[in-house]
Amino acid sequence: MSIRLRLTLWYSVILAVTLIAFGVAIYFFVNYNTYKEMRAKIEQQVNAINITSTLDMFGNYQTPNFVIGDDEMFIQVDNYKNGVVKTTSNLRRIDQLLPKPGVKEINDSFEGFEHVKAGPYPFLVYRHILKQNNEIFGLLQVAAYSGREDKFLTELRTTLISSLIIVVLIAFTIGLFLARQALRPIENVIRSSDQIQNGSDLSVRIPREGPNDELGRLVDTLNGMLGRIETTYNGLNEAYKAQRRFVSDASHELRTPLTTIRGNIELLERMWLPTLSQGTDDADGEGLPQLSEQERSRMMLTRESMLDIAGEAKRMSSLVNDLLSLARADAGYQMEKSVQPLLPLVEDVARKAQLLPRKAEWKIGNLDAIANVEVYAHADFLRQLFFIFVENAFKYTPSGHVELRAIVSGDQAGIVIKDTGIGMDHDQVPYIFERFYRADESRGETSGTGLGLSIAKWIIDEHGGSVEVSTREGAGTTFIVWLPIAFHEKSNEV
Repeated sequence: MSIRLRLTLWYSVILAVTLIAFGVAIYFFVNYNTYKEMRAKIEQQVNAINITSTLDMFGNYQTPNFVIGDDEMFIQVDNYKNGVVKTTSNLRRIDQLLPKPGVKEINDSFEGFEHVKAGPYPFLVYRHILKQNNEIFGLLQVAAYSGREDKFLTELRTTLISSLIIVVLIAFTIGLFLARQALRPIENVIRSSDQIQNGSDLSVRIPREGPNDELGRLVDTLNGMLGRIETTYNGLNEAYKAQRRFVSDASHELRTPLTTIRGNIELLERMWLPTLSQGTDDADGEGLPQLSEQERSRMMLTRESMLDIAGEAKRMSSLVNDLLSLARADAGYQMEKSVQPLLPLVEDVARKAQLLPRKAEWKIGNLDAIANVEVYAHADFLRQLFFIFVENAFKYTPSGHVELRAIVSGDQAGIVIKDTGIGMDHDQVPYIFERFYRADESRGETSGTGLGLSIAKWIIDEHGGSVEVSTREGAGTTFIVWLPIAFHEKSNEV
């Protein structure tokens, strides 16, 4: 429920309660004053009647007509002993009797005024109990016709109720309109905020309308806040763009010198290592008797340095390639995809994976499920994706085996990479695709930068796929990469 509607409802309820209280007060005031004069005349008539309280005299009493002013009084005397009822002539003319209660219904609180109906005629009647020796023997009723007064009060009651309903409805409608006008600046705030939230233009401002009241000052404050947010965001965005450009440019520029370093190291290895190992199988330098001890030590140190440089250059090349891939992802790089047969890509990865450094056994499982499957993909990035998971499995599997197989479910093709390595805790799974996160960082069991799975997740997202992870600490990990199957005439799986 909106604030506008709540305000209007509260206002309408308060107004209705006030009008009801006011109407009730008016009604009872008019009611009292309407019957006040009639009660006075009835009491005057009662006081003018002198009835002897003896049964004999009461039985022989002839009740006359009593008239005060222009109003006619209706008098009825009931004798409970002999059942005689005596009335004035006006009651006999209308052929009606005033309602008579039974003697058992009469008590001390019975005496007084009451509204009754004699047939179709309404009366205001005063009842006076007749007693002898504390024994009820009769009832005197003096009444006045109250039809005009009852009609007037009924019309007054109808008018008050109708007026209350009409006034509340009018007030609700006007109140709703006024609340809408008063809260229009808040609607502008909401609309502008939604526009800013759903769009990328932070230059949008809330239109300033109306006087300089609380809502006007609120709009000014929000516009000022939006201005500061825009300035800060633009500064951060420029810094982030500069950072992305720097990472991309630096990664690209570093690839050339690193390639040169690796090429020179490989050349030196081909030139020096055969010489160092000449004449001995263990290449410990003892096969070079023509060299002095100092020269042999220097040669061995040179060999170790070249191996270290080669390893570090290889690691730096891998890191630079990963950073370049992430820089492309941050810059919104769009892959050029086409329909590709999935089986040859997976077989190519399986063949090359045999050459990766590993301690675990490499198993190629059943790939028949994707024999006729084609996917809409970028072939090179898809190979990189599978290599990342396979290398990751080898890295965290010091013994046992790593298996690659394929499955198909509905319109999805799944590539399963399962290992029997160290596994990880379930609490770590939501974080493994974050950059620089490493599940075994505290244990220090493997080397790496923690960027591989982040790149893999980017490639999966670009291909519209998903990944499932099933793992248990000490019992290995299973990754299933799901890719949507392309719809084409050769596919039998869609």
